Amino acid sequence: MGKLDFNIFKASLPKLAPAKGRILIADPFLRGPYFGRSIILLTEYGAQGAVGFVLNKTNNLYPDEVIEELLSFKGELHIGGPVASDTLHFIHTLGDKVPGSARITDTIWWGGDFEVLKSLLNNHEANFEQVKFFAGYSGWSPSQLEGESDENSWIVTEIDDSMIMSNNVDDIWKKSMESLGDVYKTWSGFPEDPSFN
Repeated sequence: MGKLDFNIFKASLPKLAPAKGRILIADPFLRGPYFGRSIILLTEYGAQGAVGFVLNKTNNLYPDEVIEELLSFKGELHIGGPVASDTLHFIHTLGDKVPGSARITDTIWWGGDFEVLKSLLNNHEANFEQVKFFAGYSGWSPSQLEGESDENSWIVTEIDDSMIMSNNVDDIWKKSMESLGDVYKTWSGFPEDPSFN
């Protein structure tokens, strides 16, 4: 009897290296409140390590509840990661309207002058579809992320900027995994708790 060449734990997608603007998709077996089934946008990557923000975890708070002088803002406050969880960060699509911003992708920028951003939001010159706020961030020391990628904890890929900025984050992990096809589509259906299978 012939042997099937099929392994649901082996994927055949060409391997991308981590880089600024790329996405980390947690493999379905990665556990923990921050990184289990997470999607992370890398905003900084180099010899000094990496910085990114979890796109699909929220904490049921709204930025205008915790940011002084920010008026009504409809987007939720996202949990950026376990590092410095008492700090606030943001990405946006406002470009050089926010001085000091760093370009991450063709249309997404990171940080910049916070007072200018607040003014744009309060004056309705920007809205929650153009800005995402994060409490804390995800960080890796030099070579740490490469090691985790080699262990297949993360799938490095690219997704559309509109998905990065989407506020409908409940199924972004599943959709991103399915979009890779192949074995990843099978992975997307794995239960979060294998004991329920």
